[in-house]
Amino acid sequence: METNMLLAFDIGNTNIHLGLWDGASWRLSWRARTVAEKMMDEYAVLVRNFLDTAAVKHGEITAACMSSVVPSLTPTFQELARRHLNLEPLTVSSETELGIAIAIDMPEQAGADRLCNAVALSQLFGAPAVSVDFGTSTNFDVLSADKEYIGGVIAPGIGLAHDALVSRAAQLHKVDLLPPPQPIGRNTVHAMQSGIFWGYVGLIESLLKRILAQLDEPATRVVATGGLAPVFKEHIALIDEVTPELTLDGLRLIYELNHQK
Repeated sequence: METNMLLAFDIGNTNIHLGLWDGASWRLSWRARTVAEKMMDEYAVLVRNFLDTAAVKHGEITAACMSSVVPSLTPTFQELARRHLNLEPLTVSSETELGIAIAIDMPEQAGADRLCNAVALSQLFGAPAVSVDFGTSTNFDVLSADKEYIGGVIAPGIGLAHDALVSRAAQLHKVDLLPPPQPIGRNTVHAMQSGIFWGYVGLIESLLKRILAQLDEPATRVVATGGLAPVFKEHIALIDEVTPELTLDGLRLIYELNHQK
């Protein structure tokens, strides 16, 4: 079943990713800063502006789906969908029908965004596959050859490492999270960029090599998503492609699976 007009919310610790699926493609996607203290009506204004930009009226939205790793905002967006869109949103969890098995020790602890990524890998790229999601944390999620979600890795995000370094070192200041001209920094800015950026390239490459070695499946696809994914793709040969809407695609596919006629 194809959804005519689906509004998807991926609620993360740093950003809220909104997407509007028109039945064939993502007509529009936005990222807004996550503010846990915001009221439902304040987020409703954000949604209204989003729909206005997409030239869509509230009444034209036929479905809503969401993943959330911010427990305090989950009921906020559920109530927003009910009150402002007159829709009951599908809220993804380990108890939702996903079309794949969750083969980890404690399925209820799996983040909804990670489950969405695993579903998107299964449907769009096949199995086995690995996603690397560059967000507040850098998440590696693994789909086995049997299309089972078998877990992954959670590492601190590059932004967290940068902020921690700056906050704990009096003489260091914020820098752009980009590679410097050379690995050996000849000034403080370039030295910080080298340590943070190339350090994360090393982290990602090392973890991917270990994950791929454990899977021992030569045909494994590695898909990156998240804001910094295109930057890292240029420097990490193990990443096969970048899919900015991977989590939103998982939300869409899960909704369609649970609302088949």
